[in-house]
Amino acid sequence: MRTETIQLDDCSLAVRRSGTGRPLLWLHGTDGLAEWPAILDRLAERFEVIAPDHPGFGESTIPEWMDDISDLAYLYLDLLQKLALEDVHVVGHSLGGWIGMEMAVRQTQRLASLTLIASAGIHVKGAAKADIFMIDPDEQARLAYADPARGEAAAERAGAAKYQEIAIANRVASARFGWNPRFHNPRLGRWLHRIDVPKLIIWGEQDRVFAPMHADALQRAMPGAQLVTIMDAGHLPHVECLDHTLTVLNEFLPGRAGAMN
Repeated sequence: MRTETIQLDDCSLAVRRSGTGRPLLWLHGTDGLAEWPAILDRLAERFEVIAPDHPGFGESTIPEWMDDISDLAYLYLDLLQKLALEDVHVVGHSLGGWIGMEMAVRQTQRLASLTLIASAGIHVKGAAKADIFMIDPDEQARLAYADPARGEAAAERAGAAKYQEIAIANRVASARFGWNPRFHNPRLGRWLHRIDVPKLIIWGEQDRVFAPMHADALQRAMPGAQLVTIMDAGHLPHVECLDHTLTVLNEFLPGRAGAMN
């Protein structure tokens, strides 16, 4: 893994890159990339994984004017252009999935596919949604897992002193983009039909952050989207059921133009 800082106007974007092959842009969720997810090492065996810290998260700076999810969408479209990347697989988790959708409804010229993992971005009437701004970070960590033991272990890590500063910064940045309305764009759903690249939705059956009803609604809004539900997973299927999630991704991503075998 190598880290570089890329300047996009007045935003300094910290970007980690690993592996070789077709480019895969990984867009993280509200927990940031303080703990590098193991799935990225596995994906880097077949792709060039490009994983930025969103502005305000990790080592990336955030300009004063940047306060809307559309700003992030345009920023990452500019990043792909600056890096001269084509046929990019975009994979986004939670907040990152929302950003990926906002990118794709605007422009898909540089995209090969879009994968959403337990994605934010839309409101579904009657669907349960956790308000992460109203609960403690340790409780949020517990909610993210289907397995109570893993949830407790995650809560202990969230309470560790070395993560406090990072957790506060991530929460502030998350609030900047997802406070009002809570983690959705009321206008996004009406434009999801414009996403004209292959689409995959991965959801944990026991997701207590965004209930699986969100996955069903996204599939209806995006013609041709595939939906895979992972039975023993919560909001972090790529962590809790790594091998299963990786198998699903590997079955989806090959077979596209320029795919590697």
